[in-house]
Amino acid sequence: MSEETSQTATAATRAKRKDLVGEVTSRSGDKTIKVTYFYKIPHPVYGKEIKRKTVLHVHDAANACKPGDKVEIAETRPLSKLKRWRVVRIVETAKTIGQASA
Repeated sequence: MSEETSQTATAATRAKRKDLVGEVTSRSGDKTIKVTYFYKIPHPVYGKEIKRKTVLHVHDAANACKPGDKVEIAETRPLSKLKRWRVVRIVETAKTIGQASA
């Protein structure tokens, strides 16, 4: 019975982890990318929406992400000094500019 409660507690803890969708802005080393997460908040006095952004260091185990990709990321245990997020999946790949067509 203690196993059952510990599994339920683990599942409840996992469910509380944050998931975000952001854009890859740079590859900052092996298996590390920087993801910019854009969001809007209301101004405290005037109420107009203000654009804000947060840059997160994310673990990309497969080295599959390129700058411009939209990725889904999830919170995880600390992997290094700055990395607390990991890539779940690539939502949309970056469109390449300047492809020559024959």
